[in-house]
Amino acid sequence: MRSSLLLVVLTFGAYGQPSPKPALSLSADRLERVDRVLQKYIDDNRVAGVVALVLQDGKPAYERAFGWADKEAGRKMTSDTIFRIASQTKAFTSTAVLALMEEGKIGITEPVSDFIPTFAQTTVAVKTAAGIDIVPAKRPITIADLLTHTAGISYGTDAHVAALYQAKGLGPAAGNGWYTADKDEPICETMERLGTLPFVAQPGEAFVYGYNTDILGCVVEKASGMPLDEFIRTRITEPLGLKDTRFFLPPAQRDRLAAVYATGPGGTSVRAPEGAKGQGHYWDGPRKSFAGGAGLLSTAHDYARFLEMIRNGGVLDGVRILGNRTVQLMMTNQSGGLHSSTGLGFGFGFEVVERYGAKGMAAVGTFGWGGAYGSTYEVDPADHLVVVFMMQLMPSGTDIQQRFSNAVYQALVN
Repeated sequence: MRSSLLLVVLTFGAYGQPSPKPALSLSADRLERVDRVLQKYIDDNRVAGVVALVLQDGKPAYERAFGWADKEAGRKMTSDTIFRIASQTKAFTSTAVLALMEEGKIGITEPVSDFIPTFAQTTVAVKTAAGIDIVPAKRPITIADLLTHTAGISYGTDAHVAALYQAKGLGPAAGNGWYTADKDEPICETMERLGTLPFVAQPGEAFVYGYNTDILGCVVEKASGMPLDEFIRTRITEPLGLKDTRFFLPPAQRDRLAAVYATGPGGTSVRAPEGAKGQGHYWDGPRKSFAGGAGLLSTAHDYARFLEMIRNGGVLDGVRILGNRTVQLMMTNQSGGLHSSTGLGFGFGFEVVERYGAKGMAAVGTFGWGGAYGSTYEVDPADHLVVVFMMQLMPSGTDIQQRFSNAVYQALVN
């Protein structure tokens, strides 16, 4: 009888209703170990600077800034430093798609070609001894395929298709494949061109990380009748009070953006070059391409507040962005065993932990992801945690993210 009652209480909590206090709390004494872990990476010059923020029950339990936002300019990292969040953008775009689903403007199983005609007859490049064969897709690509990265669409840097993508201004021609901030065209023009290229797997047959959420950004524009930046601003960031999350930086705030570094010889960090593979075009670019898969800038505080809304069942401070059941779609594995065979699934926007130990000490039900510049996040519903880690290191040759995560989880005690 007692076990049945407990199940009911936990189920209510999972759907964003009043839930029991977490069994474990963050120890202030043990959180001091996080300081030592992160400071060592700064002292060893493996990372220029980081910002770390941990919320429990929506309240800051740990918030620190270490090192430099721009070492060469002598500008220290602060808690309100702005970061390029790259693929952490995907969570915002997935939220936008699901908000439109709730309004009946997008169907989860709807073909993408209903919004982007070039996806009506997609193809797949199959490797052969002589090169590649381009064959028709077995079925249409759906919105669900894109949300779970199971559409077979990569970033076009695969050796057997790279030249085809390069010729269309994608893949190797777009920074590391995902970068579009320097494009002098709207994202839908880019995605319409993408639809004419062969993909690398059949829809629904493999987890392939790539342009999926950029395509969804175009779908949001088509379904809503407004540019993606305007939709995200009016429907998500402004209602939640996120003042520093946007696609391009206002010129007056240039000095708030952290510089990008790269892992150099001996594992030390060196300043990354200008351009698409380094500092980017986030303040002086054409400001035309709103990339739903990798284009946003944000702060640790803004991103944590957005995640707290998700953790809280789609509502925060009386502002509802999504319904409770919709949020459950995001944090529940929707891709079967395609994403991983080691206890990790992928929902409608997030990677999901299905086995304890599959991702460090993250509890079953924890969901999250990261970005190409080194930023990561985790949301642990079991212990009411939102964990955000921000840095700008690309390519990264460090394990700081996992060590930070371990240092946070070791501080959970009863």
